[in-house]
Parts: sequence; C-alpha cells; structure tokens
Amino acid sequence: MYLNKVFLYGNLTRDPEARSLPNGTPVTNFSLATNRTYKDASGARQEQVEYHNIVVFGRQAETSAQYLKKGQGVMIEGRIQTRSWDDKTTGEKKYRTEIIADAVQFGPKTGTSSNEGFTGEKTPTASTKAPDLDTIDYGDANVNIDDIPF
Repeated sequence: MYLNKVFLYGNLTRDPEARSLPNGTPVTNFSLATNRTYKDASGARQEQVEYHNIVVFGRQAETSAQYLKKGQGVMIEGRIQTRSWDDKTTGEKKYRTEIIADAVQFGPKTGTSSNEGFTGEKTPTASTKAPDLDTIDYGDANVNIDDIPF
C-alpha cells in the first residue's frame, strides 16, 4: 500500500482565484507559504520558506474563495499531484506540482492578531522574541546497523 498525504499550515500569499470547470464544478486556486527554522553548521539561525500551489474543488472551493484572504492562516489536508502540459508558445513540456485539498481549515478571522494560531497562542514577534532552542548535536559518527538493538 502506498500513501500520498499532505498536512500543511501556512499563510496565503495571494487572494484565492475562483473559477468553474466546464461541467460546473467550482475550483479555487491559491498559494500557501510555509517556513522552517534551523541552525546551520556555524550555529546561525536560518529560515527556509516554501511556496505551495493549492487546488480546492466543490463546496470547499466556494467557501475558500469567499472567506480566505491574502495573509490569512489556513491548514490544508490533501495529496500531492503533478500535472504536465505542452506549452503552445515554446513547444516545451511544462510541469506543475500542486496540493489537491481534501480538507481546508480556516485560521483566525480577519481582525484578530495575525500572530495567533489555531490554539490562540501568540507566536513570537520582533519585540517578544522566543529564546533560542537547544539543538541536538549528533556528531559525525556513522551508525552501524548491527549496533541497533531492535
């Protein structure tokens, strides 16, 4: 059995774009930004941002287009899909990887602090910076599979 499941929580980078398929099914597209922070080899804190193309179908597409706005937090549950097509102007084959959303959970409503998550806890800002987290140093030692006791 194979598994293609994605859970993302991030902020919209643009307002959703709503349209309909020829058969009348509503479709909404938007882009979601997620980030991760880590310490590099020199111990400096780094931040890496990823952008995800999200596609929502059906009733959730309608509500997403109606209520989501740029900058709002949202949690997406879905699957990864890559589609391809031939570009008519250049003749090249183009690819686009998207997250097809099965469930969309809206984050805090507009008017509340943009730093609040689903739990209502505030995330650190420049004035309330979080303390540096300790990281585990695994060293450069290689692990021999025969040394593992299970």
